[in-house]
Amino acid sequence: MFKPHVTVACVVHAQGKFLVVEETIRGKALWNQPAGHLEADETLLQAAKRELWEETGIRAEPQHFIRMHQWLAPDRTPFLRFLFAVELNEMCATEPHDSDIDCCHWVTADEILNATNLRSPLVAESIRCYQTGKRLPLEIIAEFNWPFTGDA
Repeated sequence: MFKPHVTVACVVHAQGKFLVVEETIRGKALWNQPAGHLEADETLLQAAKRELWEETGIRAEPQHFIRMHQWLAPDRTPFLRFLFAVELNEMCATEPHDSDIDCCHWVTADEILNATNLRSPLVAESIRCYQTGKRLPLEIIAEFNWPFTGDA
């Protein structure tokens, strides 16, 4: 049976800049969106909010769904990555709570698109998807008969 890794990511935008998280992997500082794996007993939206807070210290709600990417990493690991948009009124201070995150940076789209230190090509692709302006309502992603949120 095919079992891809399910991940979530947030394109965080404020005042013309985008938030990237920096982590050191094999001695190299790499940029990513606030992102991570879906955990047991949580919805995709809960995972996105949790990862955003853990990696940046920002408590915010995604406003839109941008895209789902089906991706094979260079090591052939399969992923389904759900991408959300988080629009903030202003760039805010960050305080990562995840020990894997070294720091966060507010940068321009061009800085991301031209960076040589991206964790994966999906980081730049996420910005390109954001730049198209296509947004989907969060309601297209819904849990059904989900016992963990009290909605069932």
